[in-house]
Order: sequence, then structure tokens, then C-alpha cells
Amino acid sequence: MHYFICAGEPSGDLHASHLMAAIGRIDTEASFTFLGGDLMSEAAGKKPLIHYSRMAFMGFSEVLRNLRTISGNMKTAKNALKNSGADCFIAVDYPGFNLKLAKAAYRLGIPVYWYISPKVWAWKEYRVKSLRRYVRKMLCILPFEIDYFRQRGVDAVYVGNPSLEEIDARLTCTPDKNEFCRQHGLPADKPLLALVPGSRKGEIRNNLPIMAEVASRHPEIQPIIAGAPGRYAEDYACAAGIPVVFDSTFTIMAIADAALVTSGTATLECALARTPQVVCYRANGSRLSYNLMKMVLHIPFVSLPNLIAGKRVIAEMLVHLCTADSVDAELKAIMPGTPGQRRMLEGYDLIRSKLGTHGAAEKAAAAIVTDLDKS
Repeated sequence: MHYFICAGEPSGDLHASHLMAAIGRIDTEASFTFLGGDLMSEAAGKKPLIHYSRMAFMGFSEVLRNLRTISGNMKTAKNALKNSGADCFIAVDYPGFNLKLAKAAYRLGIPVYWYISPKVWAWKEYRVKSLRRYVRKMLCILPFEIDYFRQRGVDAVYVGNPSLEEIDARLTCTPDKNEFCRQHGLPADKPLLALVPGSRKGEIRNNLPIMAEVASRHPEIQPIIAGAPGRYAEDYACAAGIPVVFDSTFTIMAIADAALVTSGTATLECALARTPQVVCYRANGSRLSYNLMKMVLHIPFVSLPNLIAGKRVIAEMLVHLCTADSVDAELKAIMPGTPGQRRMLEGYDLIRSKLGTHGAAEKAAAAIVTDLDKS
């Protein structure tokens, strides 16, 4: 069968590549058309229709500046969906773009599956109506999502969380701190502070200056910036003097003594690597934005570790609360040997127990192929 897949961000590229490999093990005749990145290219043995570096735009102003690109991407994707002979469309997260493609697929009579469901339980709940109409099966990776979707008429199954297996596999081949520091010319005798400001330009612009200011207050700590795929050294110019290492985000988080992380998938990866962290999400930094966010969000937390645990495990410094002083205070509380570090690691154990076992990609692939075989 022919599978049309869309992943619009680095994390989606990773998860989609594993899903594609799992589909190929079940359906030996599988072929793919996809929007994504280098990992999906490796899995499919071909280049993407559109690389995610041309798709990931954040915030109103950035979207507005790139409307022509976004419109062109959508036109290209819809035409390819129509002409590729796809047996199904698989959306991987990235709801703003993928929901439009799901609608197009539905109108073409192409079954729609969604792997890594949109976080409509947090915001934009009105999208549930469209998901119920267009999506044949929702493949969820967070345990609490099942009841949410089923109660709203969406066929949903929990396949496990792909981050769990991926992180455990990566941990087995992660270099130790001394080796990594030697490779990148960093002092190995200092505690390492990972700065993970996100993958979008807007995230980096808003969050990295605060992270860099906090790092500057600790000459006894070596900061290092995790450079995102598709970004360039100049994107991190606001933190001059702090080394940037690209395509090593997980390694940096895993060997670090602590991390400052922009909310997203990286917060869960950091938790599974058992590195103490503080969530930093500055946005535009206004109290009004914070109040509006609180009105829009329907959840008590924004970070995945806290949502999965069902309680506060890590500190979330959001919008106007994300200042150098507040982040610095939280960082000091979780450094090695502190009671805060011990409590956080206990919370990480709880998160692992709730996520369950390995094999999310395999379970998702089996659900898709089996369902298509019934058609």
C-alpha cells in the first residue's frame, strides 16, 4: 500500500521515521510520499516532498511573514495527496497544517489516521468536531487522552509513548560527559547546563536571552546550547560566547547536570533521561498574554511531564514569570545534591510508570495496516 505522511517538526520527523520503518516490516510492499525531514528520508529511501524546515513557523507575526510559503506548501501537499494514489493519510502531530490535509484526504475518500494526536484537550477544543468527522482512528501516545477522545466520539487507542523506547535506546549509546566535552572542547570538571530554547526561530528569539542571562550568573557552570536541526549559528547570536552544538539535543540533555528547556517534547525527553529541568517559555513576556493563555488553556500545566504525572514535578516559568531571577531561583533548587533534585527524580519515576511499555510505533503501524486490510 501507499502511505502519505505529514510531519512538520523535528520531533515529528523522528517519530514518523520509526512509524514508517514499522509499517515497512508489516507491509513489505509499502511505499511512501511524505512531508518531513532527514530521518523520514532515511526510512523511506527518498527525499521529502517538502522538508519541515520550510514548514515550521511560530506565532502570528512569523506566520504572517510566511503566508506565501505556507500557502504554497499546502497547495503542493494537496496536489500530491490527490495524485499520489495514497491508500491512507497519516498525520503526525502538527495540527494546524495536518487538519487541512486531513479534510482534503477525507473529501478524496482517503482514510485518515492520526499518530500523536493534537492537544485539543489543552486548547482549540473546537477542533474535536473536525477530528471526529475526518479521522478514522486516533493513535494516542498519552494515557489520559483515550478517555478524552472517546467521550467526544473519536475512535482512539493508546499505543504507548514513542519517546520512552527512543530515549532508552539512545541512552545505551550516549557518550559520557567526559568524552562529549573532549570532543567539543568543553571543560569536563564543571557542571553542565543544557540550554534548549526550541526549534523555531521565534522560540529561540524569545527564550534564549533569558537562559543565557541565567547561565551568566554561574561561572562555576558550563552552559551549552542545543542547536536544533534546520537552524544555523546566527540564530543563536543573542547568546554570544556560549557554545552551540547542533544535532545533539538529547545527548546534551542526557549528560547535563541540569537543563533549561522550552516547553514541548524536549521536556519529556529530558525527564526520561532523568536530568533535572526548569521549563522556560517567555513568548512576548506580557502579563496580558499570560492571563489570556490561562483563559484559553483548559489544563492545569503546560509541560508534558507534569500533565502525565498529574501533579507539579517540574517548575514552569511562563511568559512574564519567565525572568532571569525566577528561573535562576528554580535552577538553584534542583542542582545536584539538593532536596529539589531528589523530589524531581521521584516524579520522573512516576512518569515512567504511567507511560507503560515500549513498542508505540509497532502498535500504531499494526493498528493502521490492520484497519486498512479490513477496508
